[in-house]
Amino acid sequence: MNTLILAQTTTVNLVNGGKALSTPVEILVMLTLLAVLPGALLMVTGFTRILIVLGFVRSALGTPTTPPTQVLVGMSLFLSLFVMAPTLKQVNTEAIQPYTNSQITLQQAIDRGQQPLRTFMFKQTRDSDLAMFVRMANLPRPQTRADIPTYVLIPSFMISELKTAFQIGFLIYLPFLIIDMVVSSTLMSMGMMMLPPVLISLPFKIMLFVLVDGWHLVIQSLVQSFHQ
Repeated sequence: MNTLILAQTTTVNLVNGGKALSTPVEILVMLTLLAVLPGALLMVTGFTRILIVLGFVRSALGTPTTPPTQVLVGMSLFLSLFVMAPTLKQVNTEAIQPYTNSQITLQQAIDRGQQPLRTFMFKQTRDSDLAMFVRMANLPRPQTRADIPTYVLIPSFMISELKTAFQIGFLIYLPFLIIDMVVSSTLMSMGMMMLPPVLISLPFKIMLFVLVDGWHLVIQSLVQSFHQ
């Protein structure tokens, strides 16, 4: 019965010109969006890069459980919102608000809403990754960015984010790797073969990270990496 009522309501809207969706359909769309929102957050924002880099910081320090994973995920989420704030504001102004005010249709809202996200992703995506997915999709060579479909742009963006995150992670690892090597060689020269080097190097790595205000430098570099 509920399905029949929903279908009848949708049909009435389509007969009236399809300018607006009925309330049940809007609720269904909103529930669907809430279901796919976590995946969309991973695919079209800076969440992936931020979370991987923070994970590299934790691994480089040698503290596999500190900060906890929940803390890193929370930091990544709010940093992603901070980085994406101008883009999300543009989506809200150009797509969400006009649609909620019944000024545009749902399809127009989707078309308008994806443009700011596409602009953000294009800025962070390497041309080589775009070219690879265009070739694998057997698409003709695009003349402009508008010719690249979103389903090609998203995986290209994610691959570029992974490479950028690993590049930043490598640079983070270097100073801590040097400390590990120095401590290990020192212990070997002293004949302390049975003492795990991590017991000695861990306090030095934490001290170095605190003295240089490591979290400040990492977060600042991460945020600035999206504006280069």
